Amino acid sequence: MTNLSDMRQFYIAFPNYHALHDELSWTHYRILLKVEDVKARQFYLDACSKSNWSTRQLERQINSFYFQRLLSSQDKDSVRNEIQTLEKGVDVKDILRAPYVLQFLGLEQTPNLYEKDIEKGLIDHALLYEPTRQGVT
Repeated sequence: MTNLSDMRQFYIAFPNYHALHDELSWTHYRILLKVEDVKARQFYLDACSKSNWSTRQLERQINSFYFQRLLSSQDKDSVRNEIQTLEKGVDVKDILRAPYVLQFLGLEQTPNLYEKDIEKGLIDHALLYEPTRQGVT
């Protein structure tokens, strides 16, 4: 039932769906729903989207009152720089370059390894270790 109430709260908090950011996940929005101040929520929404914050980074910024510190600071650039040095945003290229360890497939390491070879190896491996049904002929 909590997911349904989260969706209702989401609809109330973000009535204009055109203003939503495609790069943010449902978890980002669930965290943003906890921010009661509309201006602060919009600030975190924009900053999160612009800086590619992970959900953990977004939560940390909210819990450390980043918006309020930025408003009350005389030197706003130093607050912004502090955030940038403490936490770098997630770069899409880093996600795509994340290594996968597929040694258990026993594939030969060749420069011509194709996706179809990996797919076949995964299927063969899954079939090899599929639990056998006892008593079924």
